[in-house]
Amino acid sequence: MSITKESEMTGMKDVSEVVAYALKQMKEYARPGMSTKELDDYGANILHRHGAKSAPYYTYKFPGCTCISVDNEFCHGIPSRSRILKTGDLINIDVSAEKNGFWSDNGASFVLGEDTNGHQRLVDTSKAILKKAITNIRGGVRISDIGHLIETEAKKQGYKVIKNLTGHGVGRSLHEEPSEIANYPDRLNLTRFKKNSVVAIETFISTNSSYAKTLRDGWIMVGEKGGYMAQHEHTIVVTDGMPIILTENNGIWN
Repeated sequence: MSITKESEMTGMKDVSEVVAYALKQMKEYARPGMSTKELDDYGANILHRHGAKSAPYYTYKFPGCTCISVDNEFCHGIPSRSRILKTGDLINIDVSAEKNGFWSDNGASFVLGEDTNGHQRLVDTSKAILKKAITNIRGGVRISDIGHLIETEAKKQGYKVIKNLTGHGVGRSLHEEPSEIANYPDRLNLTRFKKNSVVAIETFISTNSSYAKTLRDGWIMVGEKGGYMAQHEHTIVVTDGMPIILTENNGIWN
């Protein structure tokens, strides 16, 4: 969407604060021995208390209120009572919701407790690349140039990017134009970021794979060559200068 009046900015700030708070609290609440269903229930309760509705559940009938992916699951992890978290797990939580007709989206990967499996460097790289990408976005910048930046920074650290997972426009629905904000320089995409538009910028940084494939459950995605992936995401408003980061309070850069 494009912000055209103050009430729209207020609505976007309101829902963004809710999803950011839910993500932050879920990261802090996660602990070894907990099931991903218990963690999802905790996040769902936060959304409900703040008058927000889970976007994946209400939009796509996803079997959970948040997506919680663990280890080799790249995204769309289904909350389960049988999936028990362990120290050293690489966890990704993606929280998106609707409130009063406005939608916002954010996500983060993190290592649970001690980094026993050596995932922290991947996580830190993803966070740093997201920050660099967002600081380079302004009205008139080509979307493909940001994709080039993300892939270049990933390669510098010895990683790959996932080419079939992308950021997207957001605001009046969960996925809007621009429909694809890729993590690589898609030369066929001549679209430029527009001032006052609302977009969800996501990094998809991988150890082994360049594409994600969907498992037989129809939801969970893993790498076509295996490995691990870290994702970080903010919803922002594009300006002539530094973007307004609506989900800044999720604390993923702290």
